[in-house]
Amino acid sequence: MGLSKLYQVWEENQRAQINTDLQSTDLKEADLNEIFNSIVAAGPYYYYVIDFYDMRISHVSDGIKDIHGIDAETVTFNDILSFIHPEDIDFVSRAEAEVLNMFNNVIGRDKLTKQKVNYCFRFKMRDNTYKLFSHQAIVLTIDEKGGFSKSFNIHTDISHLVSENNYKISLLGLFGEPSYVDIDVYNLNSNKIVKSYSKREIEIVRLISEGLTNIEISTFLNIAIDTVKNHRKNIFHKAGVKNVAQLIKRSVLDGII
Repeated sequence: MGLSKLYQVWEENQRAQINTDLQSTDLKEADLNEIFNSIVAAGPYYYYVIDFYDMRISHVSDGIKDIHGIDAETVTFNDILSFIHPEDIDFVSRAEAEVLNMFNNVIGRDKLTKQKVNYCFRFKMRDNTYKLFSHQAIVLTIDEKGGFSKSFNIHTDISHLVSENNYKISLLGLFGEPSYVDIDVYNLNSNKIVKSYSKREIEIVRLISEGLTNIEISTFLNIAIDTVKNHRKNIFHKAGVKNVAQLIKRSVLDGII
């Protein structure tokens, strides 16, 4: 079974019945700037662009050589998939299926280019050991039928920050869109009310992770300190954490920092 299950999910994207009024989309330079600014690399990483019509990859960064020991000029998408830990392939398949479900039934396929997908899994390193990686993906273009065609993917080694996967996915909003975090792909009934962060809450999470105090955040964002305290309280509640250390660990897994 293995990787064939993953390909079935992506083929479903191409077959999906969607709004035929959607127009094909090419991103403007300003859009690309926001996308690249949203990318989090908290450790060694590499990136590439995947075309889902023929599963070819391009724009592969040289970091893949240091991580997997394979040349950026010759690597294929199947090569990258083969590095996923065998025990994590089922999770990755479920994660990709739930991402498609979220766009079809919750967020809307017209928002495909306005969300950053994030989840984690174990990758084989060039020394044949496995480490925990964060997978981030942003759809770059959609076709006339609303199907995602090209995606920018980045894989980051986060094993020095987090040792265990939470086996959940997050979709982080761009351009002011809401974020959906902590989605459990093994217990979808628990996701009737999906936790959502606002753009402002994402900003504050990142500032907290940088060690800023409430007063410093208040000054930096030019908002009242009571507003910062309220945001902080809501963030801790949504994340289900009690302290900053727990929040940072959760935020790394969610791809926020």
